[in-house]
Amino acid sequence: MDMTHGPLAGKILRFAVPLALSSMLQQLFNAADLAVVGRFTNPQAMAAVGSNASVISLLISLFIGLSVGANVVVGNLIGAGRREKLPDAVHTIIAVALISGAILLVVGNVAAKPILLLMGAPENVLNLAVVYLRIYFLGMPMITLYNFGSAILRSKGDSRRPFVALVVAGVLNVGLNLVFVIVFHLHVIGVALATVLSNCLSGGLMVWYLMHEEKDFRLDLRRLRINPAMLKKMIQIGLPAGLQGMVFSLSNVVIQSAVNSFGSDCIAGMTAGQNFDFVSYCLLNAFAQACVTFTSQNYGAQDAERCRRVWRISMSMGVGIDMAFIAILYLFRFQVVQLFTTDPEVIRYAMVRVNYAFTLHFLCATYEITAGALRGMNRSLIPALISIFGTCAARLAYVQFIFPLHRTPEVLIMVYPVTWILTCIAMNTAYFLARRKAFLPEYA
Repeated sequence: MDMTHGPLAGKILRFAVPLALSSMLQQLFNAADLAVVGRFTNPQAMAAVGSNASVISLLISLFIGLSVGANVVVGNLIGAGRREKLPDAVHTIIAVALISGAILLVVGNVAAKPILLLMGAPENVLNLAVVYLRIYFLGMPMITLYNFGSAILRSKGDSRRPFVALVVAGVLNVGLNLVFVIVFHLHVIGVALATVLSNCLSGGLMVWYLMHEEKDFRLDLRRLRINPAMLKKMIQIGLPAGLQGMVFSLSNVVIQSAVNSFGSDCIAGMTAGQNFDFVSYCLLNAFAQACVTFTSQNYGAQDAERCRRVWRISMSMGVGIDMAFIAILYLFRFQVVQLFTTDPEVIRYAMVRVNYAFTLHFLCATYEITAGALRGMNRSLIPALISIFGTCAARLAYVQFIFPLHRTPEVLIMVYPVTWILTCIAMNTAYFLARRKAFLPEYA
């Protein structure tokens, strides 16, 4: 896909749709785990699986942030016409992916129980949650290979093959979930094993794709090494995004700890409701990633006007499509929640999450897409700082000072829309100020 010439709207849409579907399938891994244990076991097992989402996000955010840096590095090289540097970038990125995965495998298994204890996981959930988390992290090297490998392909405009890899892996995951839980009665262990094996498939397919790529992007495992210059650039862009993700996840861990105080039914219900947010995020994040990729190539080509148009088109499409999707999903909210559980109390808590947070989730698009534009212009620190203070610090303050005044699930969940509004205002203000400095005045 030629991102630096021709009409933009159709290209952004063709790039974003497979990416959104890919993200939804990736989210399906955890959702399928929840649905199977929720329908065929009990709320405690469902809570054990669901309570791990914020912990997993906390531990992997730093390295997923580095994959954003990988996307920008390759995109800048393509846009600037420096294709001779692409092999160094590709092999550095995959080497970093393998090292990151190995670190996460060890850290995840060592830190699983201490983190869950700090979060106040209920006693009837703790042991099952630890087992799920430790098995899940065995697949971390393949998860990082998928994410870093897909960043390489997406930076050149290919969002189709990452989608295909997840379609195949997603089908395998759902099938294995049903077999392991219904046939072999493995419950939490079964859904964790199914997720690991599915991630192995998606990561393996990504390596296969890259080993059969065109010359500049082709992966040769014998040439895996870290190029210091490429690594430095990845860290400059990716580290702020990764630290932002970690702090963001830390705030969600604190919120999850507050949810845990209401017991296993609340944990299970809030987790089921949270899947609505995740699906919406997959949509808006696809347009944010499109904005990163298209902006990085056009920024490398020094086309200021085109960068401005990328932001405007990505924003209008992302917000509009996400709002339409939210409206449809909200209309069928009870039917969707019943895919996960039939327990009336769990459903009641799920509706609290959906009614108080999901209906305003489109606000995330207004700052995530703008953050993508800033990162595409090599300004990764600005969105990181805004997210840390506008979302993360504000959430911690809310849970610490506002929530104790009236301890109900409804008051707790209101933390999300309040902080989304704050971050939206700050991020878009920063974008227009940064754009004036990045480009000539006539394009500001």
